[in-house]
Amino acid sequence: MGSILIISGSPSTTARAGVLVGHVAAELRAAGEQVRVLSVRDLPTVALLAENTTDPAICAAIDEVTAADGLVVASPVYRAAYSGLVKSLLDLLPSGTLVGKAVLPLATGGTQGHLVAIDGVLRPLLFAMGATKVLAGHFVLDQMIADEHEGCYVRPLAAAALTEVLTGFTETVRRRRPAVVPLTG
Repeated sequence: MGSILIISGSPSTTARAGVLVGHVAAELRAAGEQVRVLSVRDLPTVALLAENTTDPAICAAIDEVTAADGLVVASPVYRAAYSGLVKSLLDLLPSGTLVGKAVLPLATGGTQGHLVAIDGVLRPLLFAMGATKVLAGHFVLDQMIADEHEGCYVRPLAAAALTEVLTGFTETVRRRRPAVVPLTG
């Protein structure tokens, strides 16, 4: 069975993008997918920014991206751009790493004006990195995610829309996985 890796550019698990990542991971697991979350904030900062691909944690992160069948790239949007954490990790990927993988960009932001970050910035970046199957991204307004004072959850209307997006994503990942042929003895 293959796997889905969620690359999280959220500054914390209780930040709105972090809540979104938790929700998406739970939904994908409930759909029977093997899911791993890679929180870029947990990587060693100096090694990440120095592009030290010999650092064990950086090597492991690159290996996880390489091994995944599908990727969800989740980022908060600041000033109409994705998180620098996400870009720092993507810059370290060897050429061709994203070829053949289904990639779903997700973003959170304070206004509808931040929506342009997905189609205008994040999707083009993923294509420039060699991704061949980048799905239409999905944007969730910050107000659609309850903060830690309300219990950190994705509000029902946004959750329903995410379910549709994730269903399409998992179908794409499953179609792109190589067929497993049982060995006969």
